[in-house]
Amino acid sequence: MSNKRLLDQFRAFYFKNYPEDMEKQIDYFAIFGGLNWQIDTSQDIATLVQTLILDNFAVLNEKINEITLQNDANKRLLKALATGDRRIFSAFNKAGLNNGNGGAALAYFQEKGILQLEYSREEHPRNLYPNKKLKKEEARYRISHKVLFTHPFIRFWFYFIQPNIKSIVEGDYKKVLQELAIKRNSYTSLVYEELSEILLNYHLRDAHIISSGSYWDAKTEIDILTLTQSGKFYIGECKWKNHKVNKKELHKLSEKCKKLGIDPTQIILFSKRGFSKELEQMQGAKLALYSSDDFLSLLKKSDKKRAVEDFIS
Repeated sequence: MSNKRLLDQFRAFYFKNYPEDMEKQIDYFAIFGGLNWQIDTSQDIATLVQTLILDNFAVLNEKINEITLQNDANKRLLKALATGDRRIFSAFNKAGLNNGNGGAALAYFQEKGILQLEYSREEHPRNLYPNKKLKKEEARYRISHKVLFTHPFIRFWFYFIQPNIKSIVEGDYKKVLQELAIKRNSYTSLVYEELSEILLNYHLRDAHIISSGSYWDAKTEIDILTLTQSGKFYIGECKWKNHKVNKKELHKLSEKCKKLGIDPTQIILFSKRGFSKELEQMQGAKLALYSSDDFLSLLKKSDKKRAVEDFIS
């Protein structure tokens, strides 16, 4: 599910701010994407979060209240989706909502363009084994779709700001800045995964993609699974961490493919900080490696004047 809106925002952010490299572009975009603001990317993120977001809390919170209709259930849902596993049913449970009021809130945010669904490609056990008597837990199993935020900044708000709103209102930024320092890489991983899928599909643009996105079922999760019309599978794993990826990650991803009965045409690894020499020597038809610099490809055919829908100007 290649996200064109996210790509437009990614390009707009770059041509507005010109970060010095792609690692910084991704890092800063994951927080400020969707804000039509000039961002001084020579400053560290903690400083920018304090001066641009926390010190402007009242203005931004008013905009958030407008988007959420100042409805507590709406805010609880967005917080649950931002901080949880993105699965609809688990988000409803976490937010204290049911299928009725939770579904209404989700539909509202879809209509407003704040959220979009990522549909599961998992088969229910009753479809996989139509003639088999299922165990009780298998029969009751519910396949849950996931949800993506269309603007990185809104997800950032409900990941870091909303859970700490009380102390922020009191002028105490210590806790939220500590959480930012600890959780930032983990938070950025999802945006990196979305951008990695876009980059992969850009390189496969002539391959007639029929299905793409993350894959999950009751036992296995894969960051990117792309299927082409010719039946080729491209399997991707994304690591936004401050160290090089080694052969261990390739082995783990290969084991996931075996569990799903997939013989991948190619495995693709994406890494913030590059790869071990051993992995680099293995590159070829069956293995592709992408580091931060490779995301420059997403900017090559950009129209700098293209209008994008920003969260706030």
